[in-house]
Amino acid sequence: MLDGATVRHHRRTAPLLQDVTLAVASGEHVLVVGPSGSGKSTLLRVVSGVVPHTVSADLEGTARVAGRPTEETSVVELSRHVGVLAQDPGSSVCLPVVEQEMALPLENRAVDPAVIDGRVDVTLAAVGASALRRRRTAELSGGEVQRVALGATLVAEPDVLLLDEPTSMLDPAGVAAVRSALDATLGDGGPAVLLVEHRLDDLAGDCGLAGLPARTVALSADARVLADGPTDVVLHEAAAELAAAGCWLPLEVELAAHTGHRGGLAAPAVADALRHLVATAPARETPPAGEPVLRARGLAVRARGDRERRRRTRRGREAQARAAAEAALLRDVDLDVRAGEVVAVLGANGTGKSSLLLTLAGLLTPAAGEVLGARPAMVFQDAEHQLVATSVRAEVAAGLDPEAAQDGRVEAALAEHRLAHLADADPHRLSGGELRRLSVAAMLVHDRPCLLVDEPTLGLDRRAVADLVRALRRAAASGRGVVVVSHDLRTVAAVADRVVVLGAGGVVADGPLADVLRDDAALRRGGLVLPPLVRWLLAEGLDGERVRAALAALDAPVRSDAVVAP
Repeated sequence: MLDGATVRHHRRTAPLLQDVTLAVASGEHVLVVGPSGSGKSTLLRVVSGVVPHTVSADLEGTARVAGRPTEETSVVELSRHVGVLAQDPGSSVCLPVVEQEMALPLENRAVDPAVIDGRVDVTLAAVGASALRRRRTAELSGGEVQRVALGATLVAEPDVLLLDEPTSMLDPAGVAAVRSALDATLGDGGPAVLLVEHRLDDLAGDCGLAGLPARTVALSADARVLADGPTDVVLHEAAAELAAAGCWLPLEVELAAHTGHRGGLAAPAVADALRHLVATAPARETPPAGEPVLRARGLAVRARGDRERRRRTRRGREAQARAAAEAALLRDVDLDVRAGEVVAVLGANGTGKSSLLLTLAGLLTPAAGEVLGARPAMVFQDAEHQLVATSVRAEVAAGLDPEAAQDGRVEAALAEHRLAHLADADPHRLSGGELRRLSVAAMLVHDRPCLLVDEPTLGLDRRAVADLVRALRRAAASGRGVVVVSHDLRTVAAVADRVVVLGAGGVVADGPLADVLRDDAALRRGGLVLPPLVRWLLAEGLDGERVRAALAALDAPVRSDAVVAP
């Protein structure tokens, strides 16, 4: 597939990909791991032909797909053989109704109209999206869009399937659907699959390492191939190096790297070593939360695609208000966000988490109720939607008054979020992880009393997530209120003081982190499944502060001598 592939961009001094040679057979699944900026998405763009046909970058070496050299083959022709789920799945959705979006790839291939409906039904069922068939795409949540975009990629049955973080915005049911859909493509007659993924434990499910693709390619921080081979061997033998570079590791590998023992949480030696780590982890006492900086009272939240239309008469406006409240995604939401606390908002795809944040930010009109307090800063789920400048430095400085922009805080923010070397780069040319770090930095540099953050871990490697957790905790310690929406429950456990669970059109639980995450009924109603490590820590009787301390300890450098015999 690739032979000595190197990609260079004129605005980046270092190559985006260096001397990568890779071949993938039909029916073979390959996991691609690496820290942010290591070239994972660039690798997929080379295979798809986006580099060099669409992205202005120089490609050295050769790339062949289905026997065709990509440089000499048009993107239209390559699209007959390659299916792509991009890191931003919404970028590929172009039609107003889900069933139209699903049918489009088949219509473009002149598939017999008599069989299109059946293939759409089968594929929607495979990705857990049957109920979305007649929904308008503009009204879908981020996770629902991701399911539809995956379905539109699979329905055409491509020869090569390129998946860039296909579970990043999905709830547990969505991740399970992706796992099942991928399993169905494995083996003879299936596509060659390149899979970039950070949520390795969620994707693997109860099977652990055996639930991941059998082969893994690890990319280094300088965009070279660090290792290529059987997943168990690559991840265990390179664990210390991969962790130091910022890669996420499956829990079993992570614990082996920290303790020197294999077998995961079920192994007594691993559990004992983890208990010692927990007991010795330094915990910082969190001061009580202060006064509310943002309040919602009787809030009814409309869907993002539901636009308010002004009525001329009072009776018309009253009727419209009643109809909007009845059709709202969420009703009767009372919420206080206090200075000094981090609040996590959790729930299944489509429950209204992002719409709630947009309403709190003043970007969606409430269907009923009110939001009180100064307008908060907000980090969008799609980081590109908040870009306003042509360089990274200018993006961080956007909106600051001239004096604040010159007082050193911009350069400090660039350094804190590991963006200083990209200060003059075009934000639209950043990797997904770099762009996410930029979006957070650009909001934290402002002094607004409340910060709303929607899916902040999208595209981030392990080191960047640890940096993010520390940044959000510092923001809370400085007196801000922070609200985080995320499907990454390990990160939620590492950062949050309090958890709000949404489900059944309202708030089903609101309380301290450990109390809510131990509430099985609330988890069921919210469609939540705890990661094994978080479940184990809670079963050990830890409160929220000790859980955060334990997870912070696991972010410390892993042992370099931790590789043990199977």
